[in-house]
Amino acid sequence: MKVELFAFQKRALADIRMKTAEAMGSYQRTHAPQVVSFTAPTGAGKTIIMASLIESIFFGDEAYSEQQDSIIVWLSDSPQLNEQSKLKIDAKADKIRLGQCVTVTEDSFDREVFEDGHIYFLNTQKLSKTSNLTKNSDGRTYTIWQTISNTVRDKSDRLYFIIDEAHRGMQGREAGRATTIMQKFIKGSEEDNIPPMPVVIGMSATSQRFNALVEGTSSTIHKSVVTADEVRASGLLKDRIVITYPEEDAVNTDMAILQAAADDWKEKWDHWTQYCFEQHYAYVNPILVIQVLNGSGSKLTDTDLSDCLSKIEERIGFKFENGQVVHTFGQTTSAVTVNGLDIEYVEPSRISDDRNIRVVFFKENLSTGWDCPRAETMMSFRHATDATYIAQLLGRMVRTPMQMHIQVDDILNDVHLYLPYFNADTVKDVVDALQSSEGGEIPTDVFGQTISGRKFDTLTVKPKKKKQENVNPNQITIFDLTNTDQNDNTTTNETSESVILDDPSQETTRNSDETMSNTRPSIAGSERVNSSVVSTEDDHVGVSDNTDDATHENNHQVPEEHVLETLQEEVEVEDLFDREEVMKFINDAGLLSYNVRSVTVNDYLVSLFKMAHLLTISNLHKEAIREVQSEIADMIHSYIEELKSNGKYEDLVLQVKQFKLATQIFDAFGETVDNYYVHDLFTTTDTDVDRQFRVADSKLKNEGIGNVYGNKYMDINDPNGFKIDVILFVADDDNLKNLHNYAEKRFHDLNDKYRRYIATVDSDKIRRLYDTIVSDGDVVSKHNFRLPETIQIPHDSDGVEYRNHLFVDDETGFAKLKLNTWETGVIEEEEKQDDFICWIRNPVRAPWALCIPYEIDTITKPTYPDFIVVRRDDILGYVIDILEPHNSEFKDNLGKAKGFAEYARQNPGVGRIQLIRMGKDAAGKNKFKRLDMSKSAIRDKVSHAMTNDELDHIFDTDGFFM
Repeated sequence: MKVELFAFQKRALADIRMKTAEAMGSYQRTHAPQVVSFTAPTGAGKTIIMASLIESIFFGDEAYSEQQDSIIVWLSDSPQLNEQSKLKIDAKADKIRLGQCVTVTEDSFDREVFEDGHIYFLNTQKLSKTSNLTKNSDGRTYTIWQTISNTVRDKSDRLYFIIDEAHRGMQGREAGRATTIMQKFIKGSEEDNIPPMPVVIGMSATSQRFNALVEGTSSTIHKSVVTADEVRASGLLKDRIVITYPEEDAVNTDMAILQAAADDWKEKWDHWTQYCFEQHYAYVNPILVIQVLNGSGSKLTDTDLSDCLSKIEERIGFKFENGQVVHTFGQTTSAVTVNGLDIEYVEPSRISDDRNIRVVFFKENLSTGWDCPRAETMMSFRHATDATYIAQLLGRMVRTPMQMHIQVDDILNDVHLYLPYFNADTVKDVVDALQSSEGGEIPTDVFGQTISGRKFDTLTVKPKKKKQENVNPNQITIFDLTNTDQNDNTTTNETSESVILDDPSQETTRNSDETMSNTRPSIAGSERVNSSVVSTEDDHVGVSDNTDDATHENNHQVPEEHVLETLQEEVEVEDLFDREEVMKFINDAGLLSYNVRSVTVNDYLVSLFKMAHLLTISNLHKEAIREVQSEIADMIHSYIEELKSNGKYEDLVLQVKQFKLATQIFDAFGETVDNYYVHDLFTTTDTDVDRQFRVADSKLKNEGIGNVYGNKYMDINDPNGFKIDVILFVADDDNLKNLHNYAEKRFHDLNDKYRRYIATVDSDKIRRLYDTIVSDGDVVSKHNFRLPETIQIPHDSDGVEYRNHLFVDDETGFAKLKLNTWETGVIEEEEKQDDFICWIRNPVRAPWALCIPYEIDTITKPTYPDFIVVRRDDILGYVIDILEPHNSEFKDNLGKAKGFAEYARQNPGVGRIQLIRMGKDAAGKNKFKRLDMSKSAIRDKVSHAMTNDELDHIFDTDGFFM
């Protein structure tokens, strides 16, 4: 495959491959039809997994031999879905040759049997009684039913039938008809004279849907399931779907909500542009998707497209150009002209690859045959009765554009849906549809919010700079003039100095990206400067309550130009601390964070190769992959030399070059001759050696080890000899065991040596690849703790405002957080310390959060300490503490204490790492008692403790109050 599968996709592929092989073998033995049921949530990449399965069947892998004469028939209920699947296989499966994928068409397809080595795409709409494919005629020798039946008769040992049930867009009678046609292939059909297919592989978002399809069959069913949790952990999908709807009493707000959608889309553009520019990625160019109403009478749509386009252009500040706005209306494939702009028709399956498209108008044809991760904002003019359809559509929008969680900017981990004709109850219907039949336990959090009721706050380490005036108390301000009572010797507001109103809405906003390259894409066009509108609002100058009569003795008319001269210069208000500097210190510190999984995905040999490649491409160790390949080639050479010295080599070579053809001789009447004696015939072919060499190379993970060995040790007088050497090496189980032991040690050596350097690489992609490689290799894997620049947290209207939290609101300069009593008390104690700088709320299971493993009941689990505190240090500048307030009644206390102790041992750069509980001081008052694992003596005691009672005793003897 041209793409790297995610961990859960690799596991699913291995499972389906095994069960498909078992199903085919069982059919050959018993002739009982077999069904492999593959269930995975919406967005899990079922088509990519299936494409990998097809490659594995055709070309083999380390566990299964190649079967290049296989025949794959792919059936869905939608031509668009078939086209989408075909495009994906052509684009992503690098071993599938051009022309190997064939769409069965009514006008040209006419064959006795399906050809070997091909993938045929069928859809149920072409299998109806009225279809030309199902009827004999002067121009058709074989019906599709005859082709299928003949293929089962002659080629059942290599025929695989895939039913794609993943995204059913049909409703009512059409859905029932499609189901009936699909069941013909599972149950057989006397009417059409076809038997059940030998092996059917069904792919679906929900087990209930496919179970209903196979209900009542005699087939043996093999089940393979991908869970929602597996997909959620991968980063393949967006973290959140946020559905915005109007308040209950809102009237006719559709265009206002469209404007809100345009604002959200523009914000996504700005954030994606900044991220891609800084990380040197190709630009994402997010799409705004707008679902319009059907048309009444002769109208194409009852939605005012002209008004829609005007409102969007008004919000983004640009006029669209031809090609940037398209439609997918099924009634016409012609361009629609709106406000002088030609809105061209584009097939849904082609949208994602057209980087010029900005806005898509559609009606009902995007839920199937459409996959566009760039679609990040959607607006629907549909009414609440369409909840199920909208849920189907959302299932096509939840994939991440870059197939990974964005760690730097959490805003880019959402997809936003705006529904002006829904309310809280009908939005719940959409959520229910997503979580049930249509979404198949969609592994993404779904939230509903009103247009004014936020669910999440965005916090950053780069808040806007506050402005205030450099005030001279003896200067006259414009307010001194406007607030003077001309008829009284006293003034309404007498001032001796000006006080700045703390109103962030009055700040002068400036484009934070004034230095951005003018080649960065804008919504209007990829070559246009990405400029922002600079606010022209003046800062307001307030008035204090202090009076100074002398200042106002001469309150009289002052020329306007003099007033203007007296306005003071603006200066930036200094923040409490340098947030970006603190974040950089934390990210460069190389602190460990862990990923805890239930199983490993790769064996260590795969992980070693991936780590070596990463070190090579990142320039941290350019020769890493060559060194590893050379070391394994040396292992093969040592083994061969040992065989030669023991006199075993020649006999083993002979075994490789021979294979047996068992034959029986019969007479003309079918009776055996010579009592069933089996004649062993021997042959040697270069083709067979090459086949065995390919199998051996696949067991060495297809990293070219065989060729590396050949280049290093090949005998020019025996050019095929090196292939036999590799085959012999792989055939010995002890060699493979030793190889994997070497790989485990070498992998961890490289990880330990270069982990700190990975943290300093200025590439989010490299760091992400590193995290994936390490996670796939170990159940508990070490990673570099690294903070993003922007995070999103749940909105707490009754939270407390903290200015000393590292992440704050861009506008207000504080974070609104709701802490419990213990957490509040611990932060208050920290704030009182002279060296205190700031703190960070460490959220449970956030992708960037600091995670520490611990054991309880022999099971390794993750824990997320509540707080990270940063203090001033005279030598390093800063020091990082980890604090965990934790109730002593919880049974996990000892496990967490041991986990923290081990973490402190592995991270000597941490200042304090404390388990905190409530205790009574000498005066009998309740106070927080702390146990600091950064102290080696305490760490040693904790590591030897066996019970929670012993830990309590350590708290009594070594715990302290601040």
